[in-house]
Amino acid sequence: MMTESERRVVVTGLGVVSPLGSTLKEVWGNLLEGVSGIQLLEEYGEEYRCRVGGRVRGLALEKYLSPKEQQRMDPFCWYAVAASDQAMAQAGLKAGEGISPEEMGVMISSGIGGLQTISTQDARLVQAGPRQVSPMTIPMMIGDMASGMVAIRHHLQGPNFGIVSACASGLHAIGEASWVIRRGDAVAMLAGGTENGIMDLGLAAFGSMRALTSHNQDPQGASRPFDAERDGFVPASGAGVLLLEERNHALARGAEILAEVTGYGATGDAYHVTAPSADGSGAARAIAIALSRAGLTPQDVGYVNAHGTSTPMNDAVETKALKLALGDHARQVPISSTKSMTGHLLGAAGGFESLVCVQAVKEGMAPGTINLHHPDPACDLDYMANESRSLPGLRHALKLNMGFGGHNAAVVFSRYEG
Repeated sequence: MMTESERRVVVTGLGVVSPLGSTLKEVWGNLLEGVSGIQLLEEYGEEYRCRVGGRVRGLALEKYLSPKEQQRMDPFCWYAVAASDQAMAQAGLKAGEGISPEEMGVMISSGIGGLQTISTQDARLVQAGPRQVSPMTIPMMIGDMASGMVAIRHHLQGPNFGIVSACASGLHAIGEASWVIRRGDAVAMLAGGTENGIMDLGLAAFGSMRALTSHNQDPQGASRPFDAERDGFVPASGAGVLLLEERNHALARGAEILAEVTGYGATGDAYHVTAPSADGSGAARAIAIALSRAGLTPQDVGYVNAHGTSTPMNDAVETKALKLALGDHARQVPISSTKSMTGHLLGAAGGFESLVCVQAVKEGMAPGTINLHHPDPACDLDYMANESRSLPGLRHALKLNMGFGGHNAAVVFSRYEG
């Protein structure tokens, strides 16, 4: 039997639903071209601080779910199903065909789960009484149901659960799923994040805490990570799912290996309910752990996909964290925030942005940070302002996410070289 150190975890499938499209080809092309997926949310009036967002585009939902199935799921589950189907199709992997159901699991996370269902059914309760509340309310609202529905759909009987760590949820899922495979509890895992990030209650609540942007007059310029004029994040919806697989199993069936998951680190700030640790030390430790487990030094990192939310505090703290973790190399490495184009997918951010890292190491290209016209002196690293970049020698990409509650996750994706 192989030991944990001998089991290697590779990526063999990618699936995406996002404001930039709902196919890998469309999304990757839009990212490299610097296209914004943010639009005006016309149904929301001036009483809302933020009236812009990243709605899902290009999703032919009927391709994945019947009308009856759609009615029995919250939208965050719709997106998980679609992205998972795409990832499995690209990987060419199906339970019962070369892999038993018990050997394959699901770990798809959400930061807020079925908040739309909660809001809708609570309104029914108040307006019409308890007998009018849907019997499907609980299974539609609970955050583990994305993993549950995907597993039921594909008859996957391996480890199955979701992780809730706010905006780090999707990346924690990928990191933890990689350990499930390393320790031999599964041969393959669908892992990532999904979120329905645009709904009345969410916009009102995030707006009340002044976490959202007020740049409503310029939707496509509203998400501006690391820019001196940033004033909050742009909410968005979507999903990003990776199919992770034990390396020898992937090779034996002739699968195309897109990248390798070589390192993962997770830490907690223990500092504040929403704000990251002011010195960036918590996120820096997560990066250091991920690099150590990958057997890498800071100088090996060739690209960083930042958390980069476009909030004043987060972007400045993240800059400190990268300097702490990478030392002098922080000033040489290309860094970008793709949230400048997608907005913030909340619990799905880590899944979507991990997909960006996989594509970057596979293609030797990385998307830039759009809307970065007035760099903040406190954010003085190479944030790839307004341009994608060819990185032909890229071998290792670092993904970092940070969440309310002080949650930090970092994953290293490496070019697969046998």
